[in-house]
Amino acid sequence: MDAASFDMPDAEIAALRALLAEREAALAERDAELRNAGFEIEKLKVQLAALRRDRYGRSSEKLAAAADQLEMLIGDLEEDQAEREAAAAEKERRTKGKSGNQRKPATRRPLPEHLPRETVVHEPVLACRCGCTDPARLTRLGESVTEVLEKIPARLKVIRHVRPRYACRACEAMLQAPVPALPIERGRPGPGLMAHVLVSKYLDGLPLFRLSGILAREGVEIERQTLADWVGHGAWWLRPLAEAIGKYALAQGVIWTDDTTIRVLAPGRGRTRIGRFWVYAFDPRPWRGTGPPAAFYCYSPDRKGERPREHLAGYEGWLHADAYAGYDALTAAKGSRPPLITHVACMAHARRELFKVYESTKSPIAKEALRRIGELYAIEAAINGQSPEQRCVARQAQSKPLLDALHAWMLQQRRRLSGKSTLAKALQYALNRWDALARYTEDGRLSIDNNLSERLLRGIAVTRKNFLFVGSDAGGQRAAIIYTIAETAKLNGLDPEAYIAAVLDRLAAGLPINRIDELLPWNFKLTRQTVSQG
Repeated sequence: MDAASFDMPDAEIAALRALLAEREAALAERDAELRNAGFEIEKLKVQLAALRRDRYGRSSEKLAAAADQLEMLIGDLEEDQAEREAAAAEKERRTKGKSGNQRKPATRRPLPEHLPRETVVHEPVLACRCGCTDPARLTRLGESVTEVLEKIPARLKVIRHVRPRYACRACEAMLQAPVPALPIERGRPGPGLMAHVLVSKYLDGLPLFRLSGILAREGVEIERQTLADWVGHGAWWLRPLAEAIGKYALAQGVIWTDDTTIRVLAPGRGRTRIGRFWVYAFDPRPWRGTGPPAAFYCYSPDRKGERPREHLAGYEGWLHADAYAGYDALTAAKGSRPPLITHVACMAHARRELFKVYESTKSPIAKEALRRIGELYAIEAAINGQSPEQRCVARQAQSKPLLDALHAWMLQQRRRLSGKSTLAKALQYALNRWDALARYTEDGRLSIDNNLSERLLRGIAVTRKNFLFVGSDAGGQRAAIIYTIAETAKLNGLDPEAYIAAVLDRLAAGLPINRIDELLPWNFKLTRQTVSQG
C-alpha cells in the first residue's frame, strides 16, 4: 500500500518520516548506550576474575580489598544500567505499548527446591468476544508460571512457656513440668536469638551497639551490656565444642596455619595493643580425602614464638606455614632425632616477593620467574581433586624437573645481582627456603601454598574494620571459639547461625560432655528446614 492510497499531503508524509527517523535514531542511541555500559561491565568483570585468580600475586588482605572495591564499582554500573533499562522500557510501554522487539530474557538459575513456596493464582478477567461470562465454558490450556524470590522480614517473637500446676485430691501431691532448658537460666534469649547475636558480631562484623539499635527498630530495647552478657554465655556453652574441633584438626597430620592482627584495648594506657588470631586448618577435599574439613582458631596477646609452640604441643606431621621464625623451633631436629613437625613453605609468598619487584620495575628477570612459577601452578590446577597417589606421581614427573630448573636458574640470576637490590632479595627469599618450598612434591596431600589458611583469616580482616578491636584477651579467646565453630560449619556446608542455634539448644537441654562429638558439624544432622527456620 503506497502513501497515495491514504490521500495524505506530502508535507504530512515528510513529517511522519522525519518523526520515524528521529525515533529510530533515539532507539539506536539508547541501544548503543546500553551496549557500551554492558561492555564496560563485562570488561570490569574480566579484571575482577583476573584479580581473584591472582591470589598468589599480592597479599591476601590487599587482594581482598582491591577485589571488593572493583566489585562495588561493577555493582554501581549494573545498577545504573538497570535504571536506564527500566526507564527505557517504561517509555516504550507508554508510547507504543508492548514492543515487538523485546530483549531476550536473562538466563537464570532455578530457585532452590528447599525454599517454601506460596502460590498466587491470577485469574483473567472474563472479557470474551462472544460476551460470555460463564467460567464453566472455558477450557484450560495450560498455565504460565513466574517464580519470584521474596524476603520475609525477620521478626522477633515471644515464646510463652506455660507450666500448669496440679494438685492431686487423693494424696495432695503437687505436679508441674520442670523449667524449660534455656541457654541462660532465667534469661530472656532463646538459642536462635543468641546464635543470631554471635554470628552478627563475629561473621558479619556488626558491633553490639549497632545490633542493639537494629533490635530497637523492632520495638525491643536490649542494651549493649545485655547483648555482651549473651555473647559471654554463648561462648561458655560452645567452648567444649571448639576444643573438640581443635583436637580433631590437630590429629590429622597435615595442617595449614597463618595468623593475623587484631587490636586489643589496653586499660589504663589510653590506647590499643596488637593481639593475634591464629588458624590451624585441615581440608582434604583437594585430594578427595574422606575426613571432614575443620578450622581451629586460637588467640594470643602477642606473636612470640612460644604461642604456636603452645598451640601445637603434641602435634606431629606436615605444617604449611609462611616464613615466620617462630615456627623454627617446632621444625628443628632434636639432637639425633628428626623433627616431629615438617615445614612446608608457601610458594605464593615467594611469588609475591617477585611480583612486587615486577610491578614496580617491570624487571624481565622477575617476569621470567613469575612465568616459571605459573607453570607449577598450572600443574596444580590440573591435578586438583585427584587422589594423593595420582597427585604425587604427577608432581614427581612434571613439577620436580621444573623446580630443579627454576632453582638452578635462580642461583644463576642471583650471582649476577647486587645483594642490596630488591630483585636479589626476592630471589634470595625463595633460595633460602628452597627445600621447604619444593617439599609439597613429596606427598600428594600437600599444597603448593598456604592459601587455605589465608582465606580462612580473610573474614577476620574484613570484620575488624567494623568492630576495630576486642576489649580484652578474654574477648579474643571468645572470638576464637565462635570463629572455630562458625567457619568449620561453613566448611561443612552448614548455615552457621542455624547450626549454632541447634547446638545451643541441645547443650542447654543437658547433652553430657562425653557426647560432645555428636554435635560436631560433620556428625550433626541439620535439615534444610532447620536452616530456613534458623
